[in-house]
Amino acid sequence: MVPFSRGILCPLLTMCLAAEFLPADESLKNSSLGFQLPSLGAESVTIESNADIRVTVVCFLGAECPLVKLYTPRLKAMAQEFSSKGVRFVGVNSNRQDTTEDIQIYLSENAPGFPLLRDEGNVVADRFGAVRTPEVFVLDANLKLVYRGRIDDQYAPGIHRPTAGRQELRAAIEQTLAGQPVAVAITEPVGCMIGKVRKPPGSVVANQVTYCHEVSRVLQKHCVECHRSGEIGPFSLESFEEVVGWAETSMEVIDNGRMPPWHADTRHGTFANSRQMPDADKKVIRDWIAAGFPKGDESQLPAPVEYSSGWQTGRTPDLELKMRDRPYLIPAVGTVEYQYFVIDPGFTEEKWVSAAQVVPGNPSVVHHAIVFIRPPDDQPFRGVGWLTAYVPGQRMIPMPPGHARRVPAGSRFVFQMHYTTNGTDQEDLSKVGIVFADSKDVSDEVITLIGIDQEFEIPPHSASHEVNGQVRWVPENGKLLAIAPHMHVRGKSFELVSEKDGATETLLRVPQYDFNWQHSYVLSEPRLLNSIDKLIFKATFDNSDKNPFNPNPNEWVNWGDQTWEEMAVVFLEVSEPLVKSVTPESKTAVPTVLSVTEESSRMSRVKAFVDDFFLRLDTNNDGVVMRSEAPVALRTRFGHYDLNGDQAADRDEIEQIAERRF
Repeated sequence: MVPFSRGILCPLLTMCLAAEFLPADESLKNSSLGFQLPSLGAESVTIESNADIRVTVVCFLGAECPLVKLYTPRLKAMAQEFSSKGVRFVGVNSNRQDTTEDIQIYLSENAPGFPLLRDEGNVVADRFGAVRTPEVFVLDANLKLVYRGRIDDQYAPGIHRPTAGRQELRAAIEQTLAGQPVAVAITEPVGCMIGKVRKPPGSVVANQVTYCHEVSRVLQKHCVECHRSGEIGPFSLESFEEVVGWAETSMEVIDNGRMPPWHADTRHGTFANSRQMPDADKKVIRDWIAAGFPKGDESQLPAPVEYSSGWQTGRTPDLELKMRDRPYLIPAVGTVEYQYFVIDPGFTEEKWVSAAQVVPGNPSVVHHAIVFIRPPDDQPFRGVGWLTAYVPGQRMIPMPPGHARRVPAGSRFVFQMHYTTNGTDQEDLSKVGIVFADSKDVSDEVITLIGIDQEFEIPPHSASHEVNGQVRWVPENGKLLAIAPHMHVRGKSFELVSEKDGATETLLRVPQYDFNWQHSYVLSEPRLLNSIDKLIFKATFDNSDKNPFNPNPNEWVNWGDQTWEEMAVVFLEVSEPLVKSVTPESKTAVPTVLSVTEESSRMSRVKAFVDDFFLRLDTNNDGVVMRSEAPVALRTRFGHYDLNGDQAADRDEIEQIAERRF
């Protein structure tokens, strides 16, 4: 089971947060803030009053901070635009964890176009009171402070607006050049905390928390899986020096619940892939920071964890397939529409898949990837055709023994790729690895079902608009394995409730839905579906101006594929036992003869399936479902329902499908 995700913001930005409001003190505003620092690989640069310089912009930058990488092209463009008007830009790196190699890599990949100076011991950062990267300070011709704070309002914790609404840095430069006071002189900086050198702690006292003994183990358990070289985390937490430099940023995102990412209410259900950090482990990191980052005895360091280099399928896959024959190019900035790549694995016979994994070619830009099964049009098939998916930070949860997905002969695979830009031109060539199962070893077929409501309309300025839906069909003798809710940026909360004989039970509650971290919640113990009469979900949306992700609170919002539209969907991973009737003589499967009662029950299920299909999808009630009416998850394999290939499915066609299914 794997998580489903679809978003507009790379989860790396959850590490970049807003600082506490820090007003500039009067002594700083009245000081001449000149300084001298060495430039990497060059002579020292002196920032002093100069008749030709009317404005100086001091930018505190970190080599690994994802927000710095996003803003560097913008800073470079502004530096070029204003250079002829007497404006100089200068970068300052004060991070203790940024090595010379880190800074050189940043410069080679981002090339800001202005000097980047090294502030050893964070002397200049302390003098300015800088706390974040990126954080900018605008100085007038006399090097007096006129503005400090963020560059603009496009990015914030978990927010990636299409454009900036307020461009505070630009306004400060233009107003200073015009001889006017800066209208907004202070804003909250947004970004990674500067890893500063602190006063060395005294000798380690008895029972004091140290990096080598306690902290390294907590990080191994909760963080290093993603925050290591070559993985999705924007920086490494594998060495003492790196951990010290990122300690306060790490503690901040742990305290506010952004890391490790997990959103299920602990009062409802237990999940095999839970990523919650216990309070005791949080206290270890907090106490260590308060003690001044004592390192401790290196002999107490734990052995490094041996992570798999790519495949988590339990063994080398039987088949590896690239999404296409050449890399896909991702631009430095902007929005990349979903990309779809169809490949033919050449299956001439039915296959059973016990494990499948997507490995992104370039994790820095792959927000998520889903691989769907597209069977031939004449093949009976159930579910939405899910094979596997990749979402940053999520590990594969193995299927239970004997469980597998069926791939009909002649099927194709469809890669759905969602890319996010990271400030530099990139390319990607992702792949999928597949482990096959022998059909005689398969006891249960795994399919992905969907609960959906497309007939909703969210009013403007509604802070808690509820959409209620139902999972229309589940195999009565099956098991529920995992739950994956899906909404877009107005999604506020989600709840899935089971009903049996009038009694209800909450199976999953997500009180603070996060579009950027959409999990598949894998049940610790599969739930028997014969103990459930109904599965009902409630998706709640916030279309008010209090929702910082909301593109436009003035709009009525309906169903749609784009992120500024909305979806109310839940995906269910379920399994159903394969029923085989075997004669003692032949030891081979033979069809089971149904009784009159069983046949009546089967026909009822056929009718219920057909009725539900048209109730959900026939939006204009004309008795035909056009391909354009189907949700995006269905369009990739609409030919399964459209038996005559006319881009429409009528009742006769759906009855034929249901007859095969039941």
